[in-house]
Amino acid sequence: MHRALLIPEVFLEIFAHVNQILNPSSTGEKALARKSIAALARTCKTFHEPAMDLLWSKVDQVEPLLGCVTRLHPLIYHRGSRWDNTWSKGVEPLSAYEARLFLRHSARVRSLNVQSDHFFHLLSVIPIGKCVFPRLRSLTWKLSTGKCLNLFLSRTLHRCFLFTINQDLKNIVTRCAALEDLSIKKLNFDASTADELSLLSDSVRLCKQLVTLSCPLLDWAAWEYISNLPNLVRLGVRDVQIRGAPPWSLERDVAYPTQFLNITALSLQVYSARYIVAVMQHSQFSSLTELKIETDLLSSEEAEQFFRALSNCKACQTLQQLEITIISFGPRSGHQGSSLTAIPHLLCFTQLQTLRLVCRFSNIYLDDGLLSEATSNWSHLRTLEIEGSCLHPSTVTFRGLFTALRLCPHLHTLRVLIDPANTEIGPNKIQHTSLKTVDFDTLSPIANTADVARIIFNALPYVDQVNRFTMHTKEWDEVNRHLKYLKAAVLHVAGPASSL
Repeated sequence: MHRALLIPEVFLEIFAHVNQILNPSSTGEKALARKSIAALARTCKTFHEPAMDLLWSKVDQVEPLLGCVTRLHPLIYHRGSRWDNTWSKGVEPLSAYEARLFLRHSARVRSLNVQSDHFFHLLSVIPIGKCVFPRLRSLTWKLSTGKCLNLFLSRTLHRCFLFTINQDLKNIVTRCAALEDLSIKKLNFDASTADELSLLSDSVRLCKQLVTLSCPLLDWAAWEYISNLPNLVRLGVRDVQIRGAPPWSLERDVAYPTQFLNITALSLQVYSARYIVAVMQHSQFSSLTELKIETDLLSSEEAEQFFRALSNCKACQTLQQLEITIISFGPRSGHQGSSLTAIPHLLCFTQLQTLRLVCRFSNIYLDDGLLSEATSNWSHLRTLEIEGSCLHPSTVTFRGLFTALRLCPHLHTLRVLIDPANTEIGPNKIQHTSLKTVDFDTLSPIANTADVARIIFNALPYVDQVNRFTMHTKEWDEVNRHLKYLKAAVLHVAGPASSL
């Protein structure tokens, strides 16, 4: 072996390169990658330890580790097939010797996914206070119980993904002081929901080093606490979305807005819009660049309050990506077919690069004048998607659209509802060369599909077809056929000339 390989930094760099090349994306590739790394471990003593560390660094389930125990291997890999949750039934726990063998490999694990507890009785020989995975940095716990959780809690744990809220949560955040990424996805709530959410808020207030937090609703005390976490930059709050559940809202008697100085990404998927309105009214996000909201609005008055509060969140000079999905608007309040005047409230976000505004049961009001005003404020825009329920005819014309596009030179993706009746585009002959993806929808029939195709061909040279339309599908298919013929004709003419 070359003397250079005796230098730890050299062969660790080699291992890192091999790991990058073998970065698996499918089951077969994963098996090949593991075999390749195992071969490196058998090459020589120098390679053995780093190769074994790499081989066991990420474990999807605990079974492969238990498979290293000679007695358990044929039970887990019966006839070469993948294990199921019945293999450990009636199997005796690990002996002291087998536990030492298991712990020798488990000490190498950095990332672990626990999906089942059927094998927990095999670990009964291990003291409950001992950490089985002392170097673990990432834990995904998909169980509804915290049984034997202590065995998995490493003081080096940086990321924890949970599907349950119980008293073990406080144990996690106190024992794992280095925790930076906490994600809790509670799927089912019952009568104890309020108690669980209170426990969640109390536990979050014990965290010190969070960088990313994703969880169900927090009370106001926890909300104020996380605003003071110096490292927290990404925050996601998700409601249980159970109809008829008691509302969990923030208190309104707040004297001064809560300042979130470091949050750059905020996601709110909350069934009650009142919660979001309270957050926006009593919080300021001076560093926010990305905001995603998914909610229900019950009335036009609540919609107005929602968008007005959104425009006052103090992120006008920083927000670059805004995505709003309104799940239900008109049907529950008798306002089906109404139009939301949302866009005027969003004009203050002058640094927007992405705007996706989706409303399932109402149209979003947009005309030529408003679109022109919007694009003049959003000159950095790259993606604009405005999707309503298609219950009102749009007043955006081709003339107004292409006039507005001149103010957004970087736009590459567009989705709007357009009126195809008037195919006049006026004196605007400038081509928009950045736009590549276009989604148009129309309520009225397209009178002349050839004219519409010619407009797109002349003004949008890099658009090959119109996508995702839901109304007048056959007519849009015809537009795309005309567009295809126009582009083919250009290529046919340019072909002989280019060969001269």
